[in-house]
Amino acid sequence: MTDTPETIDATPASLPKNRMQMSDTPETPGLVVKDIWLPLHLNDFKLIAFDMDSTLINIECVDEIADAAGRKAEVAAITEAAMQGQIADYKDSLRQRVALLKGVSTAQLDQLLRDRLRLNPGAAELVLACRRAGLKVLLVSGGFTYFTDPVRDLLDIDFTRSNVLEVVDGQLTGRMLDQPWGDICDGQEKRRMLLETCQQLGITPRQAIAVGDGANDLPMMRVAGLSVAYHAKPVVRDFAQVCINAGGLDRLLELFGG
Repeated sequence: MTDTPETIDATPASLPKNRMQMSDTPETPGLVVKDIWLPLHLNDFKLIAFDMDSTLINIECVDEIADAAGRKAEVAAITEAAMQGQIADYKDSLRQRVALLKGVSTAQLDQLLRDRLRLNPGAAELVLACRRAGLKVLLVSGGFTYFTDPVRDLLDIDFTRSNVLEVVDGQLTGRMLDQPWGDICDGQEKRRMLLETCQQLGITPRQAIAVGDGANDLPMMRVAGLSVAYHAKPVVRDFAQVCINAGGLDRLLELFGG
């Protein structure tokens, strides 16, 4: 991996001691910062990586597809346990959930896209600000290309990685298709994709921001220079340097100086 002159270390020891840390205060309700020193500078970073479901968008797509199959409660319970970090084998849990989606039609998926999928507050604003500051944008999702591709196109995202649902005769088969990089985009694949993208861009992981909400986002958050939890599960909030617990994704911009 190439080292560049722009490499930064966002740990307190590397930054001037007169910078102040910030916590959840009456002036900054719902925004918690720990183990970093402020202000940060957006142009010190070169890449921002987002999870999709419940981070960039308002739903967990697998749960909403399951609703069309009449299996939402069953699938949502597995999803919640996986996001809380209570399931060790994410790949197996996803295969279990996808198997329950068998028979859902592409027409139902299209309706879900139209009627239920929305960007979370501040998502478009944050992505635009990052792009204007010269950052590339990566979307890494344990969800499905049927949804990541439209979100990619809507936000003009540079790189994506997610799973492919198998469709035969206009219906889901209950299986996913292997891809050239592997079988399922789980937490370790998210981490690998972030590192691979950094290498492709000629930057270090310390120049990347990782944003997520669930336990399968922790591997990429652990290698990024700045980790951000958005309305996240407790296990993610405990780790992340920045927690947005109230308001939109664009609250991250409050931490960056000129």
